Amino acid sequence: MMGLTQRRAGHNRLFFSLMTAIILVVSGLAGCGYKTMPVPPEEIVPQPVTDLRYELNEKGVTLYWTYPTLTVRGDKLTDITSFDMYRAVVPADSYCDTCPIPFGEPIKLPGGAVSEGMAKTATYSSTLLRPGHLFFFKVRSRSGWWAESADSNIVSFMWNIPPGALEQLSARAADSRITLQWAAVTTHVDGTEIQEPVRYQVYRSMGGGPFTPLGELHEGLQVDDTDVVNGREYMYKVQAVTMYKKGQVGGGSSQAVSAVPVDRTAPAVPTGVRAIRTATEVKVVWNAVEDSDLKGYRIYRRLPDEKKPVKVGEVDVPYTLFTDQTPPDAGQWFYSVTSIDNASPANESEPSTEVSVRN
Repeated sequence: MMGLTQRRAGHNRLFFSLMTAIILVVSGLAGCGYKTMPVPPEEIVPQPVTDLRYELNEKGVTLYWTYPTLTVRGDKLTDITSFDMYRAVVPADSYCDTCPIPFGEPIKLPGGAVSEGMAKTATYSSTLLRPGHLFFFKVRSRSGWWAESADSNIVSFMWNIPPGALEQLSARAADSRITLQWAAVTTHVDGTEIQEPVRYQVYRSMGGGPFTPLGELHEGLQVDDTDVVNGREYMYKVQAVTMYKKGQVGGGSSQAVSAVPVDRTAPAVPTGVRAIRTATEVKVVWNAVEDSDLKGYRIYRRLPDEKKPVKVGEVDVPYTLFTDQTPPDAGQWFYSVTSIDNASPANESEPSTEVSVRN
């Protein structure tokens, strides 16, 4: 009996010691001014995301944003532990422009290491979207469980039954130009007729890189891409987009097509052609042609009874002189000069005015 009493007394002393320690800790925090969770220091809070963007297709939406690389104080970050994605869904016919956006609980997304000197992109895809509804998204990043950034920019769009995939896309190459043409999209993916206006977004890829939008939405069924370099391959896709009062919905993209613009513009015609007769040869000279892709010149000779001149030589820039070391044994003949560029095959100008030589 005595042993039980002693054990109870020991337990009571331990309980009172623990309670005393807790009271001291709480009193100490209160004395330091901490009444809630401490605020994380600025050197670990990430800067907010500023480039949240989205891309719609017939399946849903994909969101993109760049990993923050700095804290709000400007210090470098090495890791983003996670992202919080917030989403709000509002029926389009009851949306209020001045009402607060009803964001729900965040969706937790994994982060990762921040790549120094190289932008790192995060993505999130959402499918099974509700037709006739507006969707809003924003994101926050964390560099620790209690170090959360401020809100990113908010993106919003309307979702409805998407238009069908675009067909019959063709690409025709010309000199410094690629012309795209396609057939109109008139039905949704479920086969119902589209009543809303339809616009088209062109996407372009260069050198095997990702497809990126080429300009704004187009109303027509043809686009001329003049921001191209001859000899370089370009790939294109086109997406139909239905326009609603509260937003727009993109459908499936077309099959990719490719084209290579070809230089078909010849350099200018040489001027100032002259022929100087010596005892054994003829020197032909002319004025230089000012052309950025000029490769050189071709020299032609014609006898009086010939309708078509014969090429007798070719010189590269910067030379504007050709020596005919084997002139014909005739009383008179003629010379003309053309210019050529670096294309393969070369584009050749019209011949210059002929000059005559007499024995």
